[in-house]
Amino acid sequence: MAVSPVVFAPRGEDVVLPCSFTHPEQQSYSGEITLKWLARESNAKPFFVCSVRNDSIQGKYGCAESQLKYSLKGDLRRGELSLLIRRLQLGDNGTFFCRVELQGFRKFIQKETQLYVTVQPQIPSLSVVEPGSGSDGTPRRLQCEVEGHPLPSITWLSASGRPMEDLEVKNSQTGPAWVLSSVPYLQEDVLTCRVESWLGAAERRYPAVDSKTLIVSLSVSGLIVLLLLLLCTGLIVYRRSRARAATSPIYENVETVENHHLQVSDRPVGGNVELQLVYSAVSLTHATSSQHARVRSPVCQPVEPAVFYSPVNVRSE
Repeated sequence: MAVSPVVFAPRGEDVVLPCSFTHPEQQSYSGEITLKWLARESNAKPFFVCSVRNDSIQGKYGCAESQLKYSLKGDLRRGELSLLIRRLQLGDNGTFFCRVELQGFRKFIQKETQLYVTVQPQIPSLSVVEPGSGSDGTPRRLQCEVEGHPLPSITWLSASGRPMEDLEVKNSQTGPAWVLSSVPYLQEDVLTCRVESWLGAAERRYPAVDSKTLIVSLSVSGLIVLLLLLLCTGLIVYRRSRARAATSPIYENVETVENHHLQVSDRPVGGNVELQLVYSAVSLTHATSSQHARVRSPVCQPVEPAVFYSPVNVRSE
């Protein structure tokens, strides 16, 4: 027989406790196979019993799957003894025993498996508890109701999020998965109860953040982000426009360009290079960028051509 020593499953879910068996006469055995599942004690009264003949071709009789709390998951004739448990609760947590009995055999085969029902840590309530009558001078306490299985660790945090180790913490377990934790509380205190286990973590703050205040804060933050995005977009567009203007052709505002080539030169003796004089007459409009031309003309005044001279060496073929 083979079983799983430990099975973990969350509360509210369905779970299968695996169990299987084989025996030397499995193929030739024609007698009755009886399955029994027990809980808590190995000699307890079975809470689930079903049987079927090994040579039967009919249904599973009392082992048929149904919507009940417990049912067989498999076929006894194939050595499948697994138990299906639906909608787990904390009360299902504990030890289970899988037992099989064969007709004609005095001894039965039985093995145990441990079912561990888990509950994620959570805080159903966090509230201020007033001192009882006759307790003069006793401060109010902030009480944190904790649920989780296994029981989670509990930490009290200050408004800055740091653990408060100097608080007088009182913890009392009220059930297998319930704990009440409380600390002294003053009117102006802002405290957070945090619970944590290997299944996860949860926390609640007191006093709780007002939902309307939270919505307003988020709206203002969103508006600020939108304005920053618009500002950045405008700055990028402005810089690209400036860069495009800086790389424009230098002669985009030039009205006329006249090139003159003077053929007055003296050829050096024994050389093939003559010195020629070349000049250009350039007329600029009043809108020409001072960045390129470095020349500005008053508006409504005629613009005289600017003449630039430059000697060049021209190689004759």
